[in-house]
Amino acid sequence: MTQQMQSLQLSQTKKNNPPSSPNAAKRLYRNLSEKLKGSHSSFDEAYFRSRSERLSLRKSSVNLQCSEAMLEAVEQQDLEAVQILLYQYTPEELDLNTPNSEGLTALDIAILTNNVPIAKLLLKVGAKESPHFVNMESRTSHLSYLVQEAQQRVNDLSVQVTNDGLSTDSCEKEKQLKAWEWRYRLYKRMKSGFEHSRAPEAPSNVCLLVTSSTSLTVTFQEPHSMNSAVVTKYKVEWSCSEDFSPLVGEIIMDNLQSLRCTITGLTMGQSYYVRIYAYNMRGWGQPQTSTPPSAAPSNWKDYDGREPRHRGQIEALDRLLQQVRASHQSHSSRDSTKLQNTGRKQSVSRSLKHLFHSSNKFVKTLKRGMYLAVIFYYKDNMLVTNEDQIPIVEIDDSHASNIMQDFLWFTKLSCMWDDIRWLRQNMSISVSSSTTLQARQKMLSATAQLQNLLGTHNLGRVYYEPIKDRHGNIIIVTIREVETLYSFFNGKWMQISKLQSQRKSLSTPEEPTALDILLITIQDTLSYHRRSQQRLAPGLYLGFLKLCSSVDQIKVLVLQKLPNILCHVKIRDNSNVSREEWEWLQNLSGTDSMENMDHAAECPTRLFSELQMATKALLKQINLPLRQAKLFRLYTQEVLELGHNVSFLLLLPASDDVCTAPGQNNPYTLHSGFLHLPLQMFELGTLPCFT
Repeated sequence: MTQQMQSLQLSQTKKNNPPSSPNAAKRLYRNLSEKLKGSHSSFDEAYFRSRSERLSLRKSSVNLQCSEAMLEAVEQQDLEAVQILLYQYTPEELDLNTPNSEGLTALDIAILTNNVPIAKLLLKVGAKESPHFVNMESRTSHLSYLVQEAQQRVNDLSVQVTNDGLSTDSCEKEKQLKAWEWRYRLYKRMKSGFEHSRAPEAPSNVCLLVTSSTSLTVTFQEPHSMNSAVVTKYKVEWSCSEDFSPLVGEIIMDNLQSLRCTITGLTMGQSYYVRIYAYNMRGWGQPQTSTPPSAAPSNWKDYDGREPRHRGQIEALDRLLQQVRASHQSHSSRDSTKLQNTGRKQSVSRSLKHLFHSSNKFVKTLKRGMYLAVIFYYKDNMLVTNEDQIPIVEIDDSHASNIMQDFLWFTKLSCMWDDIRWLRQNMSISVSSSTTLQARQKMLSATAQLQNLLGTHNLGRVYYEPIKDRHGNIIIVTIREVETLYSFFNGKWMQISKLQSQRKSLSTPEEPTALDILLITIQDTLSYHRRSQQRLAPGLYLGFLKLCSSVDQIKVLVLQKLPNILCHVKIRDNSNVSREEWEWLQNLSGTDSMENMDHAAECPTRLFSELQMATKALLKQINLPLRQAKLFRLYTQEVLELGHNVSFLLLLPASDDVCTAPGQNNPYTLHSGFLHLPLQMFELGTLPCFT
């Protein structure tokens, strides 16, 4: 046995079955921290030992001490100490799956003592049983050996303590005797626990899901009866035959962080039967077949054999962009020689002018015009200029009465901040008297100016609407959350509340400027930015499509708390719609409304009931009476697959109510928790989150 085992100092009064005292975790950590401090045998050895050797030895020492502390905590059945160690160290640092000198891992000790909470905690972090136990016989013989050896040590030490009397070694021998007596009782309890255990019951709630054209997923829960030993792994088998002969394949699941297994590489349309076994230290239990007992891999696109909607589109867009770049570069090279002489003549005058008046400055006060502001934030801090102002530059000192089309064009620049210089060069070459082109050229110039002043290309995402005041000012706002408070050119960090208080003392609340409005609503603006970057969990959702139109744009109804996606309710966790389910939906669409859903043909899965529940929840969310669902329809042209295993079925109002025209009643206002986003802004918000 190891020297560590011989020097164990355990309290004689500590009982076996109840958990240890609350101070056990603190004691373990106190001992561990003292050990981790380390000490060198001499100054010379410490000095001349290379740094790499010292680090290597220290790391191995840390791992050894962590492993010893974990084993002690499990033996003492100290759940608190185990939790602290798992929080403080990685499984690799704790060396969880390396057997100790007795051939046992921490998980072995936990399951043999039937400590279910500790065993489950260890299983979740990837702990495994000792590889030495290849069968039940080897485990039985090894436990018998440990009990016999511990008993022999107890007998030997008892004789030595009796013979030594009051000698110098007597106290040390008595300590060893107490430690071995405690270990003897531990091994007997482990051996008894193993002998009285039995194989596990079958897993419960085994559900079979169709998750793609080539895969099935089986979900399950632990056996209902927990009278047997802790389950440490599961086995999933599948076959094309109901009697599972022959087997097509099997998967052993020893990572129990999720009781879910996906079977891939299957044949589309072929029915597969699936069953699952549970395993503990007594072996495999009885199998449990799935519900339904079989399923065939499929996808809604298999119904009519259509190709994926986006296949080849990204590649086509890349080719188109390359062609545009190539054509502009050739055009630019021809015209650059014409502009070269003119540029030389003006360079001297421009440089002299900039000595006395530099346009590369932030705006301090707003006059009547259009401006570009950037909000860089980190938690409660915000980037400001050296004059404690939000970074703002002027786009133009005048603007048209309706700038919406120019604003929507500008929002697209947030997808290509790195290409601003290229866009400016090519737009300046195409000299035009068009007011629209001139306005957009000024937008590009202001963007480049702001990038140069801050020393970064990425200005973030454009806020969904420009901020206006009664003085004729308009501010277009971009927002970006940074990872840390790193330095920018011409800027510093300030708490948002401090900036607001400073501005409040200078502004006039009777006639606030656009800058005042921006600062007053800064928290709402940042909240919108954070919420618009949230991503839905994988699953199938029911979304509500509602539009409203005006003279120059179409807007989409969304929730304030999640503005980058339609109003929605989750139908289920499985995002795939199978061919059979899609065929049922196609038949359902023949009713032209949701009124006859109760009389629809029998659905091959639980989708019918799930869809009913989701429809009721969605109508409640958007404040519509349930009777109005009779006029609603399901969009059955396609399933909207947004990426990251997120799919949508669309619920549509009656055809006359899909889009609200100006002057019609619109119950969805900002005060009711809804937003109407311009269609282009909605697309830009959804695209980066789900692609």
